[in-house]
Amino acid sequence: MVMASAVKVALGSIAFAIFWVLAVFPAVPFLPIGRTAGSLLGAMMMVLFRVLTPDQAYAAIDLPILGLLFGTMVVSVYLERADMFKYLGKLLSWRSKGAKDLLCRICIISAISSALFTNDTSCVVLTEFVLKIARQHNLPPHPFLLALASSANIGSSATPIGNPQNLVIAVQSNISFGKFLFGILPAMLVGITVNIAILMCMYWRLLSAAQKDEEDGIAEIVADEDVSSHRFSPATMSHFTSLNSQEWNSRLDSLNMQNSSEMNGHASPVESLRNRVKSESEIRSVASSGAYDSARNSSASKEVTTDGPPQKKDESVASKRVASSVDILAQLNEGKEDFSTKWKRMLWKSCVYLVTVGMLVALLMGLNMSWTTITAALALVVLDFKDARPCLEKVSYSLLIFFCGMFITVDGFNKTGIPSTLWDIMEPYAQIDHAAGTAVLALVVLVLSNLASNVPTVLLLGGRVAASAAAISAADEKKAWLILAWVSTVAGNLSLLGSAANLIVCEQARRAPNFGYDLSFWKHLKFGLPSTILVTAVGLTLIR
Repeated sequence: MVMASAVKVALGSIAFAIFWVLAVFPAVPFLPIGRTAGSLLGAMMMVLFRVLTPDQAYAAIDLPILGLLFGTMVVSVYLERADMFKYLGKLLSWRSKGAKDLLCRICIISAISSALFTNDTSCVVLTEFVLKIARQHNLPPHPFLLALASSANIGSSATPIGNPQNLVIAVQSNISFGKFLFGILPAMLVGITVNIAILMCMYWRLLSAAQKDEEDGIAEIVADEDVSSHRFSPATMSHFTSLNSQEWNSRLDSLNMQNSSEMNGHASPVESLRNRVKSESEIRSVASSGAYDSARNSSASKEVTTDGPPQKKDESVASKRVASSVDILAQLNEGKEDFSTKWKRMLWKSCVYLVTVGMLVALLMGLNMSWTTITAALALVVLDFKDARPCLEKVSYSLLIFFCGMFITVDGFNKTGIPSTLWDIMEPYAQIDHAAGTAVLALVVLVLSNLASNVPTVLLLGGRVAASAAAISAADEKKAWLILAWVSTVAGNLSLLGSAANLIVCEQARRAPNFGYDLSFWKHLKFGLPSTILVTAVGLTLIR
């Protein structure tokens, strides 16, 4: 593609630069309007500067990608309502064997959930679980937060629905869900293993020290529990109670006085039953301590000296028994309702999981990804059988609008001819039929993904990289798309600003109530730089 006129190039570059600044730094002091408004501003400027016509701007919006993104988000909302992510969080602490075991679990669960439910969704839901578990076990949070964010990015590379750039690649390349999955899955599995190894090497001493402190704390808790159980064992309780028989007798007297006042007064049946059960339970505890005889004598004497005619007392006791029976029947009916509600809830959860599994099976069979996810989303709306507005309001419409503006802005920047010219310079050195060319292509994608963000990089380079590889062979074209998906996704681990998942983990951790933690840029970069380089390099050798 030839370069456009100098005026178009200059104005298009200005519009794209404004979009890029607001997309990477959404709260810049001179224009703190955010990413979504920044993408719309860039799109509007492309039309106002006549880089694009209004019809070209509308045509630049990729509806299949928006449909796939919308359907995936709706399904994720219903899965969250069905406690899917709650169960994933429980897996993190189930029979945990220490800090290192917990770190491995976080990496694996984060990767799997991100591949199926997008990396951003997994990070939003699992960050608070990770912080809670770290605080409960007195562990340093930052290794586990890094494990969550980095594994979410690596795991999301395996499927077309794992992250937004993969959605773009899957739609533009027409690669089926199954071919995409099996093309990147080996790289993802080895990448997760390498990522875990890097985390272990960097934080081995810290995790070992934390695990030792945790074991000492558990030993202290067990020792305290042993002491407590010894103090209040049945053998010592009888001796303890016999030394304070007067105190226990006076307590029983007060209980009987309370019962008498309720009989003479007008206490409600519920309160009477509750007090009666409470009194009987406390009397049983006294009886187990060896003071039952004195309690029985005291209770008998109180019943004899109770004021009031015997007939009225019998009527009051009978009315109490009737009221108690009615109350018990009400409680049984309530229990039946709770049981019915519980089974309805379980049935609904099962339907949500079955629809999700059906969606994944349909995607693996090669059906249209956009319409498949939308169909699954609407099936869940119908099965819920209630107003869907609360669930649909949880969909990130600002993200959909951001994509619309980004499509227009990137298409306008492509019309200037700058990306094509730069690619013409790099293309001879970035052929994927040899290792050096693959390394050059990966380096270009890695740098651009951190400078211009991964989705715009895919939109800018995707078609050109695929066309260059198609000149070699059809297999190389597919491989070029998968390399682009792998590198642009793993590149997000390089810095805190590399992907939205990193920013989500950072913000969620900082704002978490009671156990917030600030994950700094430099802490992330210290781990992200070696992890990104090694994981990317290892994965490139396994992509087919």
